[in-house]
Amino acid sequence: MVLTKEYRICMPMTVEEYRIGQLYMIARHSFEQSSNGEGVEVIANEQITDDVNGLGQYTEKRIHLSSHLPYWIQSLIPKIFYVTEKAWNYYPYTITEYTCSFIPKFSISIQTRYEDNNGTTENCLGLTPEELELREVDFIDIAFDEVKPHHYKESEDPKLFKSEKSGRGPLVEGWRDNDKPVMCCYKVVHAKFEVWGLQTKVEEYVQGAIRDILLLGHIQAFAWMDEWFNMTIEDVRSYEKEMQDKTNMKIKIALEENEEQKDDSRKSSQPATPKSPKTPSATTPSAESKSWFSWS
Repeated sequence: MVLTKEYRICMPMTVEEYRIGQLYMIARHSFEQSSNGEGVEVIANEQITDDVNGLGQYTEKRIHLSSHLPYWIQSLIPKIFYVTEKAWNYYPYTITEYTCSFIPKFSISIQTRYEDNNGTTENCLGLTPEELELREVDFIDIAFDEVKPHHYKESEDPKLFKSEKSGRGPLVEGWRDNDKPVMCCYKVVHAKFEVWGLQTKVEEYVQGAIRDILLLGHIQAFAWMDEWFNMTIEDVRSYEKEMQDKTNMKIKIALEENEEQKDDSRKSSQPATPKSPKTPSATTPSAESKSWFSWS
């Protein structure tokens, strides 16, 4: 049975404001979290058109995250590991899919819709009666749900932050019912890992990790409000492109450095062989990074 959760995240802004804040937050967060060859690498970011949903934006990303996984998962996967994210953004409706070809029975699908209310729509994503039976609803409160201690920053605490440009904040008890404006992100997440003996453990871990990411990301989108509040969609798309280029370069350099270190380690562990016209160098495998993924 696939574990299905619907996360509802309210934000002290309008749906149109959130669109700018979300794009800014994702671009900045991806850059700041990328280090040592791990992070979010953007492969594609282009406009698309759909017969039903109209004009949208398609993005494809590689999320390099081996060392961020728990040890019991790291033992099952190769060192060169990433998850592919494909997203179709027809704002205020989006579809996101996560896959890993090394683990073909693993997938995550997320449907999201944004509405100007405080989370009161009971079937925002139009789930079937069967899906509604399996669904668990989880409200995420950016002010009073606790982030991991190593992610906490006083300057990003919604209970303390006040936006100079919008006048919003700090958020107090009952803010979702009393503050205006308010909007809600409705996210239905299906996490699937069809491997006997590990399914429940992995699916629960994935849902927990997604919840942590959603909480931190939305806290930052609010706490960084003064950075993006006066941006237009053109402004934030330009910022997004700039940060994506910087993030890609950051990851590329780190991956190349890691590969060079591996090469040096291999060479130092091999006995030296004299080179002469009669003794050509032994043919060695290419040092080029090898991918486990069919689409590379």
